[in-house]
Amino acid sequence: MRLHHVQVACPADGEDVARRFWVDGLGMTEVEKPADLRARGGAWFRAYDDAGGVVAELHVGVEDPFVPARKAHPAFVVADLGVVAARLEGLGFEVDHSQRDSFPGHVRCHCSDGHGNRVELLESR
Repeated sequence: MRLHHVQVACPADGEDVARRFWVDGLGMTEVEKPADLRARGGAWFRAYDDAGGVVAELHVGVEDPFVPARKAHPAFVVADLGVVAARLEGLGFEVDHSQRDSFPGHVRCHCSDGHGNRVELLESR
């Protein structure tokens, strides 16, 4: 078994805000949704390793009424937490470093995407 993707929600017409966080902030690549699913709105994002393999996939789906996930969250291991956190902060996203050393074997932070969904970022020690 392996994880195929994680989905978070956004309000109607929230795709551009999602792109700003997932592409500009985290460096993921937007991929085209299958034709049968495009009418639903939302957007799909992937991260690739150096060989071009997919290492993470996240789907943003439109939900009405929309309520952000403030506890449930995806967690992504990044190569350099400081660089990613600084990039997010530079884009205006709040990054919480208060639990930096609370996860064995990693340093971490939490942030929220542009719609208030919680996201965890970790770097292996």
